[in-house]
Amino acid sequence: MQENRYRTHMCSELCEDLVDSKVRVAGFVENIRDHGGVIFVDVRDMSGVIQVVSNDDAIFEGITRESSITLFGTIRKRDEEDYNGRISTGTIELLVDSLEVLGKANNVLPFEVMTSKEVSEDVRLKYRYLDMRNPKVKENIIFRTKVIDYLRKIMKEEDFLEMQTPILTASSPEGARDFIVPSRKFHGKFYALPQAPQQFKQLLMCGGFDKYFQIAPCFRDEDARSDRVYGEFYQLDFEMAFAEEEDVLKIGEKIFRNTFKEFGKGKKLSDEAFTRLSFKESMERFGTDKPDLRNPLELVDLTDVFEDTTFRPFRGVQVEGIVVENIADKSNSWFNDLGDYAKSIGMAAGIGYFKVADDMSFVGPIDKFLSDEEREDLIEVANLKPGSVIFFIADRKNAYKYAGLIRDELGRRLDLIDKDEFKFCIVKDFPMYEWSDEEDGYIFTHNPFSMPQGGMEALESKKPEDVLAYQFDFVCNGIEMASGAVRNHDLDIMRKAFAIAGYEEDEIEKRFNALYEAFKYGAPPHAGMAPGIDRMLMMLLDENSIRETIAFPMLASGADLLTGAPTEVDEMQLREAHIKVR
Repeated sequence: MQENRYRTHMCSELCEDLVDSKVRVAGFVENIRDHGGVIFVDVRDMSGVIQVVSNDDAIFEGITRESSITLFGTIRKRDEEDYNGRISTGTIELLVDSLEVLGKANNVLPFEVMTSKEVSEDVRLKYRYLDMRNPKVKENIIFRTKVIDYLRKIMKEEDFLEMQTPILTASSPEGARDFIVPSRKFHGKFYALPQAPQQFKQLLMCGGFDKYFQIAPCFRDEDARSDRVYGEFYQLDFEMAFAEEEDVLKIGEKIFRNTFKEFGKGKKLSDEAFTRLSFKESMERFGTDKPDLRNPLELVDLTDVFEDTTFRPFRGVQVEGIVVENIADKSNSWFNDLGDYAKSIGMAAGIGYFKVADDMSFVGPIDKFLSDEEREDLIEVANLKPGSVIFFIADRKNAYKYAGLIRDELGRRLDLIDKDEFKFCIVKDFPMYEWSDEEDGYIFTHNPFSMPQGGMEALESKKPEDVLAYQFDFVCNGIEMASGAVRNHDLDIMRKAFAIAGYEEDEIEKRFNALYEAFKYGAPPHAGMAPGIDRMLMMLLDENSIRETIAFPMLASGADLLTGAPTEVDEMQLREAHIKVR
């Protein structure tokens, strides 16, 4: 068999056992150093780095950093005083006999590859191919591959069948804005890129497959943020036929526990079952349906304490409290900074508080407005102790939201959160509907294809806001990692569920025709969920931005500086698609 003309060994394979052996390596010129007339060149391939020297420095003439080259020569031992303990090849070097430049790089680089993570993101992404040569960046991409391989292994161990679902499909109300694709063949009609493979995986269950999964690309035209990229993301999508909620939760626990133990770099992860919270309990205790359980602070409902209060800001509104022990000695500026934060999140009046003195009297501007009975009730209900501080969050509609944000901020400012721990919980029993002033009607809070708890009876006998769904989220350290549900597989229940959300039957049949028809032919009960791969990777890698886990991410704005997307198209393309730009 003919030997590869570019390399016989990867850099990481070079070792002292090969001293005096002839080898060929290929890679990129990482560095060129002139040490008093002797030139040293560091060559980097995907696996590592090797130092290269020559008896004839002219062999290196004209090469530039980041050029791709192939070299042939002899491995020799370095002098002991020249050992480099930072690299695996630090005791050897390659004495070059011949060198060929395969691809010459410009003399001036847009940035230093080895420090590219310190460069502005727009420059990094414009020259992403250079950025990825940085070993730290490359490690993230390799890590992604390893995690996805491991997820596949788990699913196959559980007898799930990997399948693919269409990318071109029909528009569907999945909770976000669709990307639409004009059809050339069907004048005036459009495909949509799938927000998730929701309908197709349910149809697979209707087709008699028991367990399906895929590493699914999902497309949503919604704004980016630190834990969500614009446009495209990937999830481990799976579905199970003849399954109940508990069946899915067990698989979800296995996926997250095993993956985070395997790739969590030694961070703590409890062997106990994940904490389970109803949506209602999560909101009441933590002010959010995505609680960070590393934070020990919890909310205290004080609304009843102030039911008859004369203090106007607490009258007729929801009042939540957060008690923090042993911080009464904090400076006034510390409390003022917290007040500024409260205003920054929309609390126009800021945040109220008082300190508890050693004699259990209260110190703070709110105290003078309280009655003796209210003081006594606060001590009992909030379990106040000397040296503690109680913060008040009062609002007619958004008390939970603001209290949850204040709780998170207190956790950060007081260093209450263990950064070396993964703490999971499952939040379940979500409301099926919520009222929308904008729509002037009820809308689905989560997945519209979920089964309501209590089935048809609940839909017919309860107020819509009181109907719960078999829906659940997996949450880790305050970040939603997966959503799932028991699906609605009954056509009558489906009609009623969508009718409450304002859909006429003919609209249901038109928009969800495939499911609507499939449910007429013995659809099995089924359930599933979809862990977000990008978010898992972000957390496992301890990166602040989800874009650090993706090979070719867009900017948060949705612009792709590498390819120039989105771009204009020519008039002929528009005509073929029957599109006119206004």
